[in-house]
Amino acid sequence: MNEWPSEQSGNRYGRGSGADPEAARAMPTVRRDAGPGYPRSEPPLPPRMSPRRGTVPPQSQGYDDYDSGYNTGQVYGGGGRGGGGDGYRNPGDGYGARPRPRWGRRIKLTVLTLVALLLITSVATYFWADGKMRREVDLSKVIDRPETGDGTNYLIVGSDSREGMSAEEKKKLHTGSAEGKRTDSMMILHDGSNGPTLISLPRDSDVEIPSFVGSDSGKKYPGTGRHTKLNAAYSEDGPELLVRTVEYNTKLHIDHYVEIGFAGFANIVDAIGGVEMNIPKAFKDKDSGADFQAGKQTLDGQQALAFVRTRHAFASQDLERTKNQQKFLAALASQAATPGTILNPFKLYPTMGAGLETLIVDKDMSLWDLGQMFFAMKGVTGGEGKSMNMPVSGSNGGNLVWDKNKLQQLVSQLKNDEKVTVSGD
Repeated sequence: MNEWPSEQSGNRYGRGSGADPEAARAMPTVRRDAGPGYPRSEPPLPPRMSPRRGTVPPQSQGYDDYDSGYNTGQVYGGGGRGGGGDGYRNPGDGYGARPRPRWGRRIKLTVLTLVALLLITSVATYFWADGKMRREVDLSKVIDRPETGDGTNYLIVGSDSREGMSAEEKKKLHTGSAEGKRTDSMMILHDGSNGPTLISLPRDSDVEIPSFVGSDSGKKYPGTGRHTKLNAAYSEDGPELLVRTVEYNTKLHIDHYVEIGFAGFANIVDAIGGVEMNIPKAFKDKDSGADFQAGKQTLDGQQALAFVRTRHAFASQDLERTKNQQKFLAALASQAATPGTILNPFKLYPTMGAGLETLIVDKDMSLWDLGQMFFAMKGVTGGEGKSMNMPVSGSNGGNLVWDKNKLQQLVSQLKNDEKVTVSGD
């Protein structure tokens, strides 16, 4: 076979000699379906991937045939980028097409993964928090209870418990070193369809101690008509007697009990980074350690505790203190329920840990109930509800006497979940 084509009859040109320049000459190519004169090692391609589909290429004796294949782009069995004339490989020939990215499926998978992680985290957080709740108060021991009404009533108690506090912490927080614990503040929070209502019960309120069953002894103690200060009920037999006394003197059913001590209160405030308060008038109290200027300011745990405990700086000691306690607790709940706290794990978990480890609740209290209580407190601050002191008509031996007519109207409105129109001092 001749290696070089002839240009004129009878004339042959050798390599490097000829009338045409070297670049104009057709360069030899070897196709996958080349004739027998060009051996190949790979197996033949399927017919549809051949440069000439459906035909058997004739044996070539020269380079013109190869030039036509090269010039049309059908090199190495090519039809562009694959075996097919459309520029893509045909999956039916065994050469699978490169899959296109399936973004819809990837997005769905990512969303499902995030939802699963969020669900797992939420469930784990719920059980972690639920396990920290101290359900120590048994309201089933309370006897002769009033009928339940609409809405939910929480008895919220701030005690002067020094449990777990070191001598240095007691000195820093100005708590003193008295043994046992007493109630520094008591409030009824009603959460209903007409908005929440927060009612402070002055600790010096004049109340009657009714018959009750001892929380430890199980023995029944008959009522004698004895009157004393409200906070004495807690000192005599703890939370169960306090609930029994509040229910007996108000005729209002208490659904849940929540108590927090000094250390827990301060720790919660510090965990959320302090609570902003607007103090209308400067005051000092050496007993509580309070020393506040007028104006807007952020209180840390130590300052917050001094703020809610101060009573000697005011003329009407107990009533003014309960007002400050209401303002602060509502502000605390409002700030604790903000997205900045709830969505920030570096604030959420320390805040929950600080609160749940020190809160004492009744045995039937769920984490959901506790959350509802905090959001109801937030509602009081946000203007959705009302805060007030228990209406007082006078005093008896230094104890504050509740206004019976206003009390009866107030309890009726709370039981029927009506809008509260009664006002207190």
